Formats: sequence, structure tokens, C-alpha cells
Amino acid sequence: MWLGVAAIALFALTFTEWRAMAHQWWNIDTYSHILLVPPIIGWVAWIRREEIARAGLRGWWPGVAWTLLGLSCWALGRALEINTIAQGGAVVALQGAVLALLGLRAGIVLAFPLAYAFMLVPFGDEIIPPLQMITAEIATAMTRWSGIEMVADGILIDTPAGLFIVAEECSGVKFLIAMVALGILVAHTCFSSWHRRAWFLFACVVVPVIANGIRAWATIFIAQYVGAEAAGGFDHIVYGWFFFALVLALVLGVAWRWFEREPEEAGWSADEIAAMRWVEQWEGRSPAPATIGIATLLAAGSFAVFAQLV
Repeated sequence: MWLGVAAIALFALTFTEWRAMAHQWWNIDTYSHILLVPPIIGWVAWIRREEIARAGLRGWWPGVAWTLLGLSCWALGRALEINTIAQGGAVVALQGAVLALLGLRAGIVLAFPLAYAFMLVPFGDEIIPPLQMITAEIATAMTRWSGIEMVADGILIDTPAGLFIVAEECSGVKFLIAMVALGILVAHTCFSSWHRRAWFLFACVVVPVIANGIRAWATIFIAQYVGAEAAGGFDHIVYGWFFFALVLALVLGVAWRWFEREPEEAGWSADEIAAMRWVEQWEGRSPAPATIGIATLLAAGSFAVFAQLV
């Protein structure tokens, strides 16, 4: 109950940031995959419910400090007008409320869904320029290898069928970000070896980048026979509906044989947490949930007043 009250209060306080994030999820293709992140977080937390119950629920004061840190980042981001910092702070504040009200042990059980909540913050615009150049380099090399006359200048590729530009929409950023988000989820739920997790995440970064370069080359190659306009229309249809699914199926299909566990087995168990000596030392005395809840609400109220003054 107290967690619900605290979450509602924090959500109301940072509503502007959540509304801005939801707008980006719904209206910008690059971030549309984030619409799946909240149900994914809920699902991962739900399958861990028995371990949460076994670990026990108790208040934890450092969780309030984490909430204050999040609210500080939120206020700083607003003051500097940097959306990423403000939106990240809103997420951190909710993480802190979970740790404060449910406790350290439950927080360790829920470590992955709590950390995965950072995927709610839209990011990726910063890597568009380098992705454009990488895509252009791959497309240029493959166009030259395929025997097509061409002149390349950065993201411009001039061929007999017309001038092609590797625009921001063609950089593959939305494909890459979605693959990384999926890769992190699969790496946690299906692998126990850090070595295999690293290789899988490496594939989730490299394969979509290379595949996007091949897609750009294929558009240029087809245009030599059907025209640039027809090839461009075909490219948008294929890339939007089939290309992502094809590469996704390829990566998961290759990795499938090395999956090591079921999603329900992912994460620390209550017994493993009980064996961690530092956990008991860090827990200290467990305050009453009402005390923690009131402290969290007071923190939110203080920052609400501060935000109004600023």
C-alpha cells in the first residue's frame, strides 16, 4: 500500500517527464519499442514473486537516499533543460521507492527489472551521425564490389540510377536500440554465463549494424534495375515489416542452442541472498513501512515545493 502511495506521489511530481517520454514512445518510431518495456518489467517481476516473498519485505533507509538522488537529478535536469537527466531522475526516484519500501533483499531479487527500467528513458539520437557513416561505408564498399559505377562522398552515393543519401532514418538507430533492449533481456533471462552473455550482446550490436549496411546496398543495387523511387518504396516496406523480424529471428535462432536456463531461474534466489554476509550488515534495523512511506512522501513534497520556487 505504501509503495503504491509513494509511486503515485512520485509519478505526479515528475508527470511532465513521464508525459514527454510517453509522447516519444508513441509518436517517434525510434522509441516505439519502449512501449513493450513496462509490461516486460512487470512480467520479470511477476515471475520472481515467490523469491520476493521468501526474501521478506522490510523497510530500508538507503532507498530513501536513492529516491532523493533521483529527485535531485530530476530537478537538475529541469534546471538545465536536459530531458535525459530529468527523465532518468524520475526513473531513479521510483527505483528508490521500491528499495525503500520493499527492502534490500527484495531489491536484489528485483535487481534486473529495476535496472531495466532505465530502458524507459529515450536515448540514441547521439549515435545517429556515426551510424550514418558506418552504413554509408558498408553500402559504398558493397556497391563498388558489385560492379556499379559510383562516386561516394560521405553519406552521399551517386550512381547511374540517381543520388542516394544515407539519411537519419536510414542510419538503423531504431533497429539497433531495439535489438540492444531485447539483447539485454535475453542475456539475463536465458544465459547464466557472463561469457555467453557478452557474445550475445556483441551480436545484438554488430549484426544489426552490418545488416543495415547490407539493406542500404540492396536498395542501391535494386534501383539500378527498377529505378530509385520504386527501390526506395520497396525498401521502406521491407525494412518496416520484414527486415527487423528476419534479423531478429537470425540472431535468436543461432543463439537458441546455447540458452542455459528458463526465465524463472534468472536472478538471485532468497537462499543465495541470505548467504551474502554483507546483506545483513547493510540492512541494519528495519523501520516500519509507514515511517519509510512518510519519509518518501516528505521527500517528494519537499522537491515539489522546490520545483515551484525554481
